[in-house]
Amino acid sequence: MKKIIFKGCGTAIVTPFLDDKINFKVFKDLIEFQIANHADSIIVCGTTGESATLSLDEKKELIDFAINTVNKRIPVIVGSGSNYTKNAIELSKFAENSGADGLLIVSPYYNKTTQEGLIEHFSTIASSTLLPIILYNVPSRTGLNIEPTTCLALSKFENIVAIKEASSNISQITNIASLCGDNLKIYSGNDDQTVPILSLGGIGVISVLGNIIPNDIHELVYSYLQGNIEYSRNKQLEIIELSNILFSEVNPIPIKAALTMIGFDVGKPRLPLIEMSNSGKVKLREMLKKFY
Repeated sequence: MKKIIFKGCGTAIVTPFLDDKINFKVFKDLIEFQIANHADSIIVCGTTGESATLSLDEKKELIDFAINTVNKRIPVIVGSGSNYTKNAIELSKFAENSGADGLLIVSPYYNKTTQEGLIEHFSTIASSTLLPIILYNVPSRTGLNIEPTTCLALSKFENIVAIKEASSNISQITNIASLCGDNLKIYSGNDDQTVPILSLGGIGVISVLGNIIPNDIHELVYSYLQGNIEYSRNKQLEIIELSNILFSEVNPIPIKAALTMIGFDVGKPRLPLIEMSNSGKVKLREMLKKFY
């Protein structure tokens, strides 16, 4: 049986900035908020954490700080992917040496590759580390889809244990579940599809909404896993409007606005991302009244 890094809510935590530098004081507050409100894991340096505009040194600082602050209370998973295999290996090794519990590795973007290239890319990274790896399939960001048969090939590697599926293609996710079974666990990569993916054998969600309502997302998943499917379904429907607003502009623009509204001064996103529109903020503020 392959290692399961976590079940439930893995929060793709934002990176707070102050004067365009990482605000570690607020980052600590965010981590403590996650743990106090039953997040089951945090993911550092992911898409929501603006990994695309973090320097290598900044990523290493964030990784060390998160691991030391969490201090083994919940798993810390590091987004160590890159479109250059060598860079992904370097950050993966750093994360392992720092004490991370797992890696989240996105498929190569911009230069992309073939499906055969994906197998070689991921397997080369996997052979460089003992940490369990979650593949990350997000074609809307990368322009490249990890096909179900590619997932099957990669599932044969001992430390490739799961996939974060953000393709939005339920038929594809069904095929991955059918082909790979327990050799490749599935996490929803979209908050609005968590229950449908749980119904296919998924074990959790790597969540944007978890930044502000981690306990709700934790309960949504664990209720389903414990057999209370109606409660979980109702919870999914309850958060759908919030999810829609938080993805009405490019992530993490809205979630950073939401965190600011509930008292965490996370600052602006880095360019080319900008602050949420005024009209979007009005809708978001109104929606948050249902949860805060």
